[in-house]
Amino acid sequence: MTQVLDEPKRWLALIVLCLGMLMIVLDTTIVNVAMPSIRADLGFDETSLVWVVNAYMLTFGGFLLLGGRLGDLYGHRRLFLLGIALFTAASAACGLATAQGLLIAARTVQGLGGALVSAVSLSLIMNLFTSPADRAKAMGIYGFVGAGGGSLGVLLGGVLTSALSWHWIFLVNLPVGIAVYGACALLLPVEQAPANRARLDVAGALCVTAALMLVVHAVVHGNQAGWLSARTLAQLGIAAMLLLAFVVIEARVAHPLMLLHLFASRNLATANMVAVLWAAALFAWSFISALYLQRVLNYGALQVGLAFLPASLIMAAFSLGLSARLVTRFGIRVPLSIGLLVAAVGLMLFARAPVGGNFVADVLPGMVLIGLGAGGVFNPVFLAAMGDVAAEASGLASGMVNTALMMGGALGLAIQASLADARSNGLAAMGVDAVTALNSGYHLAFALGAVAAVMAAALAAAFLRSPSHSPAHGEASH
Repeated sequence: MTQVLDEPKRWLALIVLCLGMLMIVLDTTIVNVAMPSIRADLGFDETSLVWVVNAYMLTFGGFLLLGGRLGDLYGHRRLFLLGIALFTAASAACGLATAQGLLIAARTVQGLGGALVSAVSLSLIMNLFTSPADRAKAMGIYGFVGAGGGSLGVLLGGVLTSALSWHWIFLVNLPVGIAVYGACALLLPVEQAPANRARLDVAGALCVTAALMLVVHAVVHGNQAGWLSARTLAQLGIAAMLLLAFVVIEARVAHPLMLLHLFASRNLATANMVAVLWAAALFAWSFISALYLQRVLNYGALQVGLAFLPASLIMAAFSLGLSARLVTRFGIRVPLSIGLLVAAVGLMLFARAPVGGNFVADVLPGMVLIGLGAGGVFNPVFLAAMGDVAAEASGLASGMVNTALMMGGALGLAIQASLADARSNGLAAMGVDAVTALNSGYHLAFALGAVAAVMAAALAAAFLRSPSHSPAHGEASH
């Protein structure tokens, strides 16, 4: 970048960047509570209603890597502002939608805007904060947005839908998006254009984007179509061939979209594997625990949102303070491994929550432990992924770790929900009452999430090392 921000402006810029990211994170969960209202108002059936969620997921997951590389080539600031503008405009279209097709089309554009923002936001933060201590604090704040935003979305969705209407879960983004765009345009330093800008690898971009969209489509429809159905297997097979073609293209093209040598970075590779497993555990827990509260304990939408508040507050306190101090004191490996294990214990507590559960005895302890664990996980995961990457590839690395989180979350949720449903149906067929059978399926999903978190902890403990924080990266940042 051509300009160095003074200390207060850097932290103000971080807050504005995180507000932009918070909009994106909220929209992954805020819509879930409003789905019954959207269905009744616009006349969706069960099959078409899923596209309100899936249209967003498809473009979000498909364009993360491309968005990161575009940021490296054309400027992270420029791509962030474009993403915020697209997301805000699409939010207005969603909120004003009076027909199914318009809502689904607007959600598709929302996903594209969200992908651009997510893909470059980490790079902007890493470039703003180059000292290890400041970077740890900044990533702690960013990690809280990622960890707590989903829970906050459930609460906010319940409040807005109950007090106003489902339209406001989207319209609330307008003033925030406009404010974030204006503040970022003023605060973020204008980047110096590369002297010899490489051409975009169009063939590679088409292959990887199509492959990721096919994988997301196959995953989100796996339960409905069947995991071994011809359609699901065909989509996954075509995606695998496209990814193979992508690797071949990247090995031969003069200016590749994906710098294959990045996979030689042990920290980046390990952080991405940890991100997949952790997202698989966390996304499924967030979704299935809400179902447990609604369908087993008979909570209303607002009660579900309030139930998640302790975990969100703990994530906030942990991410914004203690996590950064632990990373500065012990490095990334120990806090990450311990955080994952603490979250795994919380998941196991949910795996024993009874049908007639009490909030204080059976829900709150798990919420507290998962809040502590999540608060301590996101900061070191992002630092591990980005710490050893040169500035010119930071957008790509950011896109990679966000893609890992997105794909891990989608895959983990689909698999755990599918196995939970199969267990519940099997028990119901044996004569077990419906609620007990349902709860037993949820227990299986929570236990699988705990296993994923333990596996992630083992990977982190075995392979991560402290980032080098190379001078080249810090100098190139500005």
